[in-house]
Amino acid sequence: MNSIVTERFVDCHNVLKSTGKVKSSRQFALSLDFQPQSLNDILKGKRDVTIELLRKASEVYDINPDYVLLGKGEMISSYSDKMVLVTDNDDNERIVYVPVAAQAGYGNNLSEQTFFQELPTFSLPDYRYKQGTHRCFDVTGDSMEPTLYSGDKVVCSFIDPLDWNHAIKDHFVYIIITRGDVVVKRVVNKLKESQCLELFSDNDYYDPYILEGGDIVEIWYVSTKISPFLPSPSNLRNSIHGEMDSLKTDLKKQSELIQNLNSTIEMLIKQSRGRI
Repeated sequence: MNSIVTERFVDCHNVLKSTGKVKSSRQFALSLDFQPQSLNDILKGKRDVTIELLRKASEVYDINPDYVLLGKGEMISSYSDKMVLVTDNDDNERIVYVPVAAQAGYGNNLSEQTFFQELPTFSLPDYRYKQGTHRCFDVTGDSMEPTLYSGDKVVCSFIDPLDWNHAIKDHFVYIIITRGDVVVKRVVNKLKESQCLELFSDNDYYDPYILEGGDIVEIWYVSTKISPFLPSPSNLRNSIHGEMDSLKTDLKKQSELIQNLNSTIEMLIKQSRGRI
């Protein structure tokens, strides 16, 4: 019979799968240089977890060894414990502003103190910004119009990965961070059942798409929008997109009419030949 330590390790493995941090048990094993069949034996209770496997899992996936060995603390070490925070002289946390120019490298610099210290920071007087960690991101493009326009800024609250399953609410707007991108989208949370998020734009021209949970490194809830004093003008691209869609529809209808006309002509020719 497997030990309580192994049972806790299996629980951690299951949490990583349910949150999309690992796509499969096989991928989990290979990422730790462990034989998938041997891991399968551990998951089925046929053998106990090894100290070396636990050590690697702690390094790669932040599995909390205190939880596995002693039953203390969270299963997975809190992501927020490793975040780079910027504070003032009184040790009050500042809101880090991530402009467009810094967004390209953001996902690859999450643990780089220098990267964040070089970014602008500010504070807001509202009480809600005195608790938790907050960041401000620039909005680019027209995919979230008319809710958000290019040039707007959004102030966001950090969501710990351990809370993604229940804290990410359907149809709310979030900043989603991957290693190579920063996007702002409306979200449908499918992490529990499918290990993914479905991302939607408010601009109907853009189609929704699926983002695998394993590709996500951070999620921020959009709580405040900062816009220019003058309202943004209607984006010219929207009218162009609309005209293109209308033109496509007209061309499709004309193509169908031509096909119908050709079919009618062929039928008349056949009937004419039949009378000769």
